[in-house]
Formats: sequence, C-alpha cells, structure tokens
Amino acid sequence: MNSTPKVITSIVNNDLCIGCGMCLYKCPSNALEMGWSEDGFLVPKVVANCDSSGACLDVCPFNPFPKEEVKTEDELAKICLPDTTQFHKKIGKFERIYAGYSKEFRLSSSSGGLGTYICAELLEKKHVDHIFSIKEALVPGTHYEYAISSSKSDLLIASKTRYFPVSLSTVFSEIDNLEGTVAIVGVGCFIKAIRLAQYSDPKLKEKIPFLIGIICGGVKSRFFTEYLASKMDIEAANIQKPQFRMKDVDSTANDYSFSCSDGNFEEKSIRMKAVGDMWGTGFFKANACDFCDDVTTELADISLGDAWLHPYYKDGKGTNVIVSRSLLAENLIDSGIKNKDLEIELLPLENFLASQQGSFNHRHTGLPARIKIAKNNKQLVPPKRYAHKKLTLDFKWVQKQRMQVRAKSLEVWKNNPDAKSFDKKMEKSLSWLQFYTKIYHKRRRLTHLKNRLIEEIGKRIFSKK
Repeated sequence: MNSTPKVITSIVNNDLCIGCGMCLYKCPSNALEMGWSEDGFLVPKVVANCDSSGACLDVCPFNPFPKEEVKTEDELAKICLPDTTQFHKKIGKFERIYAGYSKEFRLSSSSGGLGTYICAELLEKKHVDHIFSIKEALVPGTHYEYAISSSKSDLLIASKTRYFPVSLSTVFSEIDNLEGTVAIVGVGCFIKAIRLAQYSDPKLKEKIPFLIGIICGGVKSRFFTEYLASKMDIEAANIQKPQFRMKDVDSTANDYSFSCSDGNFEEKSIRMKAVGDMWGTGFFKANACDFCDDVTTELADISLGDAWLHPYYKDGKGTNVIVSRSLLAENLIDSGIKNKDLEIELLPLENFLASQQGSFNHRHTGLPARIKIAKNNKQLVPPKRYAHKKLTLDFKWVQKQRMQVRAKSLEVWKNNPDAKSFDKKMEKSLSWLQFYTKIYHKRRRLTHLKNRLIEEIGKRIFSKK
C-alpha cells in the first residue's frame, strides 16, 4: 500500500530536517526530491508513491526512532572509528589536537586552509579519487551546491566557507556509478548521515574511506544571505557570487566581511561586526540545530574549525583548530609537518575546550531546556546524550527566548524581506534575550565567586589544623 515517506511524517513535519538529502539516496521508491521550504531551507518533498519501507529514516541524523546500536554519536563512533585511542565526552574519540595553517592555502581559503590542504593531499597521494565538497552552483539563485572534484585544480574552486543551504543529494545520486573512492567534506549532521548510510550499507565504507568534518555553529536559511545582501541594498533576485568569509589580513581573524555582486555586477561588502551577532541570537538557524549535541563533528576522520582563541585570533590570515581521529588523518598531518607544508603545533586539550566553550554551553548545557519545550509542544525529539542535566531558571529563560528569536527571525523575513524593517521588528525580542542573558551571566559570576571564596576559606581552615 502506498503511503507518505516516513522521513516526511517524522522529520520534515516536525521541523527536524537539516536538508542533508541522504534520504533521497536511500529511498527505494525514488519518491523524494529536494526543494525549498517556505523558511528558506532545502527539504525533501514527495514526488511519487512510496512503499514506506523506512530506509529513508535510517540515514536521517535527527531520526527520533534510531536503532539502539546507532542511537547517538557515541555508539556510531565505536563502529566507524574503532581504532582511535583517546576519548573525551565533549569532543568524542580523537588522536591529537592541533592549531595551525597551510602555507599554500591559507590566504585563498577560509580560516587556515587546512580543509583545502587535506583534500588536496588525499587526491594527490591517491588516497581517494574524488572529493565531494561545495562549489558555485550552475542553477541561478541557488548559489552553491555539492559537486565532485577529481583534481587539485577542480578542488581550488571550492575552498571557502559557504553559509548557504546545500544537499548531499546532488552528488550521492552519482556515487554508485562513480569509479574509485570518495572523501566528503561536511558539517556534523551531514557526516552523521553518511556514517548511518555506511552502517546500513557496508560497501559505502569502502567507497567513502575518509570524511572531513567542519565544526559548525548552525545551518543557516537562505534568508541569512538575503538579509546580508539587503543590508547593502541588494535585492534577493539580484544576488550574485555571495562570499561569506572575506578576510582582512591586517585585522583579526574574526573581523571578516560578507560580499556579493548585484544585478549590475557591482561588488559590495559589509563587515560582519557591523551587522551584529548572527550566531548567538540564532538568527535564521534551522530548528534541527537546537537538537544537535555534536559540537566538534565527532564522526569525521578529521575535524576542522576556527581557532577563536588567544593568540591565534589576532592573526587576520586565519588559523585552524584540528582534531585528528584516524590513523590516515594523523599521517596526513605528520607528513605536512615534515614537508614544512603546515605551520602547526599541538594544542592542549583545555585550550581547545575553551575555544568551543560557547557552543558547548548552548548545545550541551542548554539542551535539556529545549528538549522539554519541544516535548511540551508535542514535537518529536531525537535521543540525545545531554538530555537530563538540571538547569537554573535563568538559563531556561535564555534557552526559551533564543528559540523564540530563531523562529521569529524566519517568520519576519518570510513576510517582509527587508533588512531595515527586519531589524526594527526584531528589536524587542532581542532586547529580552539580552536581558535574560545578562541575568544568567551575572548569577554565574556570583556563583563562581562564592565557590572560590568557600574553597579559599576551606584551605585556610585545614592549613591551620
């Protein structure tokens, strides 16, 4: 009997879809295709009858009903990274942690250019035959999509960060007919979807021997790009070649710009510092991101992010933090150091944890509050590792208001896509978020001071004895 695909009823209808598109690859009925949602995200849509086998749901990274053996990232890591020697509950299985950059690719890439370097080495040393990464799209208005690189020259077209919705479906539709092996670049949820596909179909493990994870602050709607362009008086229909991480090598690493061309091919740019906080507020972010507890792309062979910590952030040319999680990843790093292709150093664990503290605070500490709110609203939620921690009332306020700001940002832009109007309509909600956040930070500082005082008094009492 024909029915609606389970990924639609369980994921899309519960606003848990992240747009990875792996369900299209696994659908035995070819009943799905990716399309734009009203909130500016790519989601699967029903285009044919479905036999409802549920294969599409098995590869969804936000599946509310996963198999016990792959219930969370912890279980999956034991399967896909069996030989990795170290473990930390915040960052998963790993070998070593570094900070540094690629001498060749640093200036032409986002951050320190390690992503481009790793991909180039995989191709040139014949570890893989192809790379799946994001390039400029051929379809007008889409801007970017996953595409296949089979040489270093192909790869260099795809060496920038893109805060724009993309789907793996554009490349996985070709993977079974593609000769040779593949490495894939992706954010944590996309990497998880690939690992789930490898679990359900072991031949994909041989086909895809290496995954490059990009540490992610949240998947943005296409509204994010439209908003930034509107700040420069460029209408959505006229946006061309948006660039999200234009460096200023004479400034700090976090002082970057957004740029794009308008319909007359005139390039304009705007400093992101002038735009305001696009990440802590949750503006234009996918709802599924509020139920992700993978901060460091735990299931990749190597995880790469920005070194937002002293002294690296002072260098506007960019620096990566790197988490190696497999022997091949370690070999690539060691080779780069020996050949002097990489300027890199070991990073103490505590420094790396500090560099991601804001994300840990939101995705781990705040997760129970968001889960409770979702369940109170009768929404499905995937099983999570940080679901039961007790929270203070002030932090619950922060989480609730941030969820409201995220949802409102999409609703406001959808109805009136104009940056000036948007900023005005979001003022009150942002003010409440800032108010609750200040209360939380002040209470946390006072608690920290109280604990330090108690500890100091205890030390003095015991030292007298």
